[in-house]
Amino acid sequence: MNGRLKGVVAALGTAAVGSAVTAGGVFASAALFGTGPQAKPEPTPTARPVSAATETITRGDLVDQESVDGKLTYADSRTIKSAAAGTITGLPAEGKEIKRGKSLYSVDRRARVLMYGKIPAYRTLKDGVKRGPDVKQLEQNLRALGHARGVTVDNRFTDATERAVKRWQKKNGMERDGEVTPADVVFLPESVRVGKIAVEVGDQVGSVRPILDVTSTDRLVRINLDADKQDIAKKGKKVTVKMAGGKDVSGKISKVAKVATVADRSDNQEKGATVEVEISVSAKAAGSLDEAPVTVELTRQRAEDVLTVPVEALLAVPEGGYGIEVVDANGSARRVHVKTGAFGNGRVEVEAEGLAEGMKVTVSGR
Repeated sequence: MNGRLKGVVAALGTAAVGSAVTAGGVFASAALFGTGPQAKPEPTPTARPVSAATETITRGDLVDQESVDGKLTYADSRTIKSAAAGTITGLPAEGKEIKRGKSLYSVDRRARVLMYGKIPAYRTLKDGVKRGPDVKQLEQNLRALGHARGVTVDNRFTDATERAVKRWQKKNGMERDGEVTPADVVFLPESVRVGKIAVEVGDQVGSVRPILDVTSTDRLVRINLDADKQDIAKKGKKVTVKMAGGKDVSGKISKVAKVATVADRSDNQEKGATVEVEISVSAKAAGSLDEAPVTVELTRQRAEDVLTVPVEALLAVPEGGYGIEVVDANGSARRVHVKTGAFGNGRVEVEAEGLAEGMKVTVSGR
């Protein structure tokens, strides 16, 4: 540690400065987020030749940045289980998108078809069945698929509904009995992407046997954020996702878990509480990779439109407070007492009479 940082450490505390000067997107210590001592006037600045590296005073917004590793995946994963015993006779390809009216898989050459809706298929829908919203849900799908001629979309299963079901069954090569059982359809909110398949064609399956996983076609990044940093992750906030190969993709936080979990750390460090954060990203920008490693950059604004210098530019001066060395146009350096403000991302807000954007300050070599 050079003399400059030793002086700052003595005044601010080793742990605090260590946090503030860490490079690459680490939070500044909470101890540094407040306002520092007031600037003290120095009647006669001392000028001397410069023998140190220099950095530029900049003006802008001061932010904290946190980089967190995560995984790019698909949203809303769920497992489809068999609703009838038999032999698997048809399966889709992994990664295929299945839309309304298309088969998810077949048992004994009987297709199980995807329809849209939030109510799961839990009973056989046929003539005489009790009214219910699941009947209306079926009729809505029959209409969307072009089979509901003469059907009034409501909660009643009528003769017209039965005829529409038979037209749909004929189209799909099913037995035309006018009945729809849970083995015939799966109701899900939207089209799905096929994930992992748990069986093979020819396998004998029983009821409730896992057949395949499906997800939404929406892309999602999941990260586990340290619980004490969750205030940096707000729903609706925009973030940057760094993909493999260095490509940057814009994302938006869609969900922040309300309950923290404690899990073993892979680096053998002490267990820590984390909250799961979900980030929505564009499917086109994200590509087709699943479970791909990514890095999410989260930022938090600390101060707006302020002058900042690197933390390494701070000097602990004997009179108390802090100073910086400003390099004049003639190449000599003079010490200027400053008032420090917010810290973040390795920089610190400074105020003093005469300071301006573009000036050079020394950062090492004292």
